[in-house]
Amino acid sequence: MEKLNRYFDHTVLKPEATEADVTKLCKEAKEYDFFAVCVNSCYVPLAKKLLDGTSVQVAAVVGFPLGACCTEAKVFETEWACREGAKEIDMVIHVGALKEKRFDYIKKDISEVVAAAMEFDAIVKVILETCLLTDEEIVKACELAKEAGAAFVKTSTGFSKDGATAHHVALMKKTVGDELQVKASGGIRDLAKTLAMIEAGADRIGASASVEIYKESMN
Repeated sequence: MEKLNRYFDHTVLKPEATEADVTKLCKEAKEYDFFAVCVNSCYVPLAKKLLDGTSVQVAAVVGFPLGACCTEAKVFETEWACREGAKEIDMVIHVGALKEKRFDYIKKDISEVVAAAMEFDAIVKVILETCLLTDEEIVKACELAKEAGAAFVKTSTGFSKDGATAHHVALMKKTVGDELQVKASGGIRDLAKTLAMIEAGADRIGASASVEIYKESMN
């Protein structure tokens, strides 16, 4: 298994997050050599500045946390974030459109964000919000993300009624195979759950408790 620290997208997305919170996040990410920090797009310039010259990537959320804004807004936010230094974009799908089986809309929504990110050599993770979906809907969303050129499918925003489950991660991994990677996020606060997600097929872990989890692994 890859070193545990390299699984983490160290995350602060709460609405009350301050520049001091983001500064602390980036300092911790550098200290523990996490794979990335994940921040709201307005904090990308600060994170980029603080992490310049390190191996830590900057990821920005787009259309977060509801995913119900127009595609044009997601594209604009993607372009802005990438221009400011983001190399990974975690975009939220339009959950209602998926439930209405507006699959062409979902695929176009993702593919336009992917195209915008590719202009900056950035990748896209597609947040499904699995707690709101049936297994059938999760499989379909994964298939659409794959067709649209995304690099990852991701379980959750952490802002809905539940977060990642091993069942959903395993289902997503089974659906995308080796073509896409899977990010588990939402409610991952201890080592046991982190390892369960990796065992189920997660390639990346989104967590605000990354430091505590990593320290637990070293005991």
